[in-house]
Amino acid sequence: MYQKRINNTYLREMLGALALYCALLVCAILFGRPMQEGVLRTLVLVSPMIGFGLMLWAIARHIGRVDEYIRQLLLESVGIGAGITAGLTFTYGFLENAGFPRLSMFSVWMVMCGATMIGCALRKLARR
Repeated sequence: MYQKRINNTYLREMLGALALYCALLVCAILFGRPMQEGVLRTLVLVSPMIGFGLMLWAIARHIGRVDEYIRQLLLESVGIGAGITAGLTFTYGFLENAGFPRLSMFSVWMVMCGATMIGCALRKLARR
């Protein structure tokens, strides 16, 4: 019961932060791109990071609420994900030297999320 309440609180906080991120992203694209260069345009274009910061806050609060076992599993999954991400991005750096196209840094975040999910799946399989 307690764990379910913790998870529901986390989902509310994360989904709220994600909704704010999406709203700010749409506004940044619609209004920020056509603006003249300057400080205001820069602030508008980076405004989605407010939502991102709130997502990090939700994650930190969730980690603080869960018990030690879940905290350990989360840490191991993120560690595995970071290792996979480091290996893939480092490898792709060499592929760029071979003529592959340069990728945006946004792709690293997507790789990290996917790799962390793989880390969670690997940890789940290892527990069986």
